[in-house]
Amino acid sequence: KDYGGREILAFYEIRTYDIKPSKMKDFVELVNKYFHLRTAHSELVGFWSAELGAMNKVVHIWKYEDFAHRTAVRHALANDKDWQGKFISAALPLMEKQHNEVAYLVPWCQIGKPPKEGVYEWVTFQMKPGGPALWGEAFRAAINAHINTGYTKLIGVFHTEYGLLNTVHVIWWNESPDHRAAGRHSAHEDARVVAAVRDSVRFLESQQNMLLMPLPCSPLK
Repeated sequence: KDYGGREILAFYEIRTYDIKPSKMKDFVELVNKYFHLRTAHSELVGFWSAELGAMNKVVHIWKYEDFAHRTAVRHALANDKDWQGKFISAALPLMEKQHNEVAYLVPWCQIGKPPKEGVYEWVTFQMKPGGPALWGEAFRAAINAHINTGYTKLIGVFHTEYGLLNTVHVIWWNESPDHRAAGRHSAHEDARVVAAVRDSVRFLESQQNMLLMPLPCSPLK
């Protein structure tokens, strides 16, 4: 990427909301009804609800050109009476808590496009300190080994700038949960995958994952 260009400054805000268990259905209905008011202001990358690995949780990703762009968007949203009145005032009582992170795509990755509608696996890796300069090459080899098995499609690899540092989020698309399960089973018998993963875990502290379902408003389906 060109360091003189805008794209190098572009970042992604990952927002995670825990919804009150009794209010999850209401929250999703509210999003479906009014979220076009929010996407009028800036680019939504994806919006999902957790199905496995977490409950009553939604995750959404926003792309910004730079931090000034985000500040301008947040200011505009604060002054958008429709958004504040129809969505925010109704949504806040439905939430338990909100969390956000700022992350960059790793240099060797762009946002992938799914071939059709499916399910998403969100894998979070807590890495040893040092950043992509330390773990990037081995991690990329492990990612590519999984891509080469053909059962899954890479959507994005993000590393955090604000939030819990040394965190990497990897998003995969799969046709279905069972398609993923069968693919992973065969991948773990592939010597190339095993070798690449074994090399990359040297830099790994912990990992966790979620199975996510896209909401109707999500550009990534």
